[in-house]
Amino acid sequence: MMQIIHCTVNGKQEEVAIDARESLTDMLHNRLGLTSVKRGCEVGECGACTVLVDGKAIDSCIYLALWADGKTILTVEGLQAPDGTLNPIQQAFVDEAAVQCGFCIPGVIMSAVEIAGMNKKLTREEIRKMISGHLCRCTGYQNITNAIEKAINILVKK
Repeated sequence: MMQIIHCTVNGKQEEVAIDARESLTDMLHNRLGLTSVKRGCEVGECGACTVLVDGKAIDSCIYLALWADGKTILTVEGLQAPDGTLNPIQQAFVDEAAVQCGFCIPGVIMSAVEIAGMNKKLTREEIRKMISGHLCRCTGYQNITNAIEKAINILVKK
């Protein structure tokens, strides 16, 4: 059964026809072409599908697209400036070599956006705990933690 939902995705109003059983991952990736949203485990364990819904990081694979009606969704595609300049968090990942295959990184970056939005300095241990829902098989968590720490130091004014 198809339904129409209305939401804001990366700053753009969207009207999307969805199957009532469809995940937010499928809507974003398949219907809107947002390829940063990855289908990984499909049970909310790996974090590859992480996006922000109304500012909160969620696993979009276990979030029904129907629930996004009226919500604001942000994916990695929505972070860049119109001229293509990377967001400071994205740039920190580049600077700290926190990207290898890149499969998990969009989800990790979206969690980092939520973390930086807390607007407080965190210890490395706190950062590690906050990204513990993300599985990375190749980059290594050291560089990811370095990148998030660098981004927080740039963005947080406390």
